[in-house]
Amino acid sequence: MSSHRGLSTGNSAANNPSTGGSSPYAELFTVPGSKAFCLSGAVARLPMSMMSLGIVLALNHLYGNWTTAGTMSAAYILALAAVTPLYARLFDRFGQRRVGRVALVLQVIAMLVFAFAALLRVPIALLFALAVLMGLTQFSFGALVRTRWAYALRGAANAKKLNTAYALESAIDEMVFILGPILAAFLATSVHPVSQLFVPTLACGIGGAVFFSLKGTQPPVVEMVEVTAASRDDVDVRDAMSNGGAENAAAERNAAAITVANSTVATAAAEKNAAAKNPTESAEFSFHQLHRRGPRPKSVLLYQGILPLLLVFVTFNMSFSAFDVSVTAMMKAMGKEQLLGLQLAMFAVGSCVGGLIFGVKELKGSNWRHMVEFLTLLTLGYVLIRFAMGNLILLGFLSVLSGLCVAPVFATGNLIVKNTVPSRSLTEGLSWITTAGQVGASLGSTFGGIVLDVADYHTGMLLPCATTFVTLVLAVMGWMLARRHTVRTEASTRER
Repeated sequence: MSSHRGLSTGNSAANNPSTGGSSPYAELFTVPGSKAFCLSGAVARLPMSMMSLGIVLALNHLYGNWTTAGTMSAAYILALAAVTPLYARLFDRFGQRRVGRVALVLQVIAMLVFAFAALLRVPIALLFALAVLMGLTQFSFGALVRTRWAYALRGAANAKKLNTAYALESAIDEMVFILGPILAAFLATSVHPVSQLFVPTLACGIGGAVFFSLKGTQPPVVEMVEVTAASRDDVDVRDAMSNGGAENAAAERNAAAITVANSTVATAAAEKNAAAKNPTESAEFSFHQLHRRGPRPKSVLLYQGILPLLLVFVTFNMSFSAFDVSVTAMMKAMGKEQLLGLQLAMFAVGSCVGGLIFGVKELKGSNWRHMVEFLTLLTLGYVLIRFAMGNLILLGFLSVLSGLCVAPVFATGNLIVKNTVPSRSLTEGLSWITTAGQVGASLGSTFGGIVLDVADYHTGMLLPCATTFVTLVLAVMGWMLARRHTVRTEASTRER
């Protein structure tokens, strides 16, 4: 392997022993630079909780139709989902800073254009096209932050800390979903129906600019170099084996390894010197660099267990968007739209608390088993919520209890990816989780809007119950496949 960039300054801190008696979350922030990339990444994630809901609120107010609002939100999310893995692959290959600064500028411009177009009430067809264009400029900040945590806390000694870090990030996601709906609903009802589209744009621009300015915690870009071993029939190999025996062969292998290592160091030094002489060229990203040198890495989707996990997150996230649309319709029917953000936030409050608890608890056994347990409880919670529709106090209480299981499911899914995908493709692997969730969210909002137009919010709330039950079935299947793969691997190891 050859490194395109030197190791970050967070290396030494990542391997320090834990401070006895301190909080696991406090220990995370002893890593230099972790506070900055964690906070800026949280601010930059605000659009994920505001843009989709903001589109629904703005379009429903402008056109008075749930299907149109839900479909445009779905079009935005599907476009976002289509390009998220592509951006992640670029981040893994060229580095977060080099790709991120260009992508961030395009993202902010597209969000501003869409917001002003909605403000000016352009034709609905044009607004749909701008929503899709805006989605095509989005990328997953959550995956970038989690990749930085994985790099800062690399090594077996920090495995428990990484679990805590992923739980923290899931809790931060939920904090974003607490503040986002409240802020979006307040701005839409108290300021202007389109004002909630400008705030996430500002947050994304500021948070993203700070995040990509942090060089010290950026994971290095690693390129795999394929080395072909010489055939046993090669003349030099035969001479070495006949003249020197095993000892000479071992010596030659060692010499070859030293030669390769020296070549790697020399190459890395040459690249470093070239970057120092021409910093502008090395820091900027250009499209001609997309030409790949060397072997093509294995697709993330081909690793054992990834596809079942993505199906789980598609149906899992369908439940959330269907829940949000149904609760929005309920609050509007009750004439209490001003409380919509607070009501939606109750679910996220429970998820945030659940994520923080999950981060300090060391659960034994398979991550798949933990996911099945959490999904079982969540399915029961949705059923109880369905019978509490109309009673806001009981609905809020049940939403908090049900939400306790949500962030742990996300954290568990991220850990499954971390334990399955190699580090050189980690951002892409984590982004596929985000993509699956976005596809599910778009389907949930679309079907939810259709159900609400032909029925009512009581019927709409059946959709989260059904989709979460399907998610539970898929998770059980994924768990069984993972166990079967583990058994086969252990049997193969024993045979050797």
